[in-house]
Amino acid sequence: MKPLTYREAGVDIDAGEDAVRRITPLARATSRAEVIGGVGGFASFVSVPSKYREPVLVSSTDGVGTKLKVAFLAGRHDTVGIDLVAMGVNDILVHGAEPLYFLDYIAIGRLDPEQIEAIVRGVATGCRQAGCALVGGEMAEHPDSHAPGEYDLAGFAVGVVERTRLIDGSAVRPGDVVIGLASSGLHSNGFTLVRRIIFDVMRLGVFDPLPGTDRSVADELLEPTRIYARSIQKLLESVEVRAMAHVTGGGLTGNVPRVLPQGCRARIFRDSWSMPAVFETLREAGGVEDAEMFRTFNMGIGYLVIVPPTAAETAARLLREEGEKVARLGEVVAGERGVELVA
Repeated sequence: MKPLTYREAGVDIDAGEDAVRRITPLARATSRAEVIGGVGGFASFVSVPSKYREPVLVSSTDGVGTKLKVAFLAGRHDTVGIDLVAMGVNDILVHGAEPLYFLDYIAIGRLDPEQIEAIVRGVATGCRQAGCALVGGEMAEHPDSHAPGEYDLAGFAVGVVERTRLIDGSAVRPGDVVIGLASSGLHSNGFTLVRRIIFDVMRLGVFDPLPGTDRSVADELLEPTRIYARSIQKLLESVEVRAMAHVTGGGLTGNVPRVLPQGCRARIFRDSWSMPAVFETLREAGGVEDAEMFRTFNMGIGYLVIVPPTAAETAARLLREEGEKVARLGEVVAGERGVELVA
């Protein structure tokens, strides 16, 4: 009997080493002054920036979900890494944290160095947008768990904030103003429902035109999640921000209450922003009820901030100067904690 090798069993160590060679310069291009050791070792080393007197580390982990299924169909792997960074970085940003570093985990059916390079190039792009360093990660070849060409992603974001500037929503009061920042589209949530509607109900192919938009299905669905780090960090330098929310799974109705204290309710006016066409297409084609849309999708608002009424105009202006599309969504009122959507 011929001796078996790891490669014949389904794991190619040589391909893994080639992938590491390809992605190392991508990670190095995201480095920050605090990075002591990066890709290649058993662990990474990052110091806390010296400007912090009482630093608090803020961390988050997430994935991209079944949006990856669209990437597989389209054969496009260079944007889902941006989504991966966004899901973690936007979460730690909610608490006022400066993104410091990021790690990724890729579990893949068959390791293709070019595909890994494309994925990590997206991760590196996301890290540059967020201002954090990609300091390491892991690739695991799982031939029995994932079909060739398919993979799963997980990401780990770590940030830092001054203890006295930690934002947890406890300062929110009735009368505060709710400001929304536009999403870049679907972001990375609700894709099990999205795929069901587009591929099963509408029977569209991934490269077909998507009705209601001037884009293909792939272009619309694979639009990367917007990263709000630089805009929000600029805002925090000048304005008192009492709470923030990253609008992911659960939508506006599920995520906003997470940062509201007891006795405070967010009253949001639905005509205060323009909803991207893709959401109306999904609603009509799938016959999705209104409440279901708002608890599944971001509906065009990817992030929101709550500020005192005296700071609302300044906050909106500063965010626009950073390139954000901004809408004054409503206000905080006294009442049971939650979200009140007003027509």
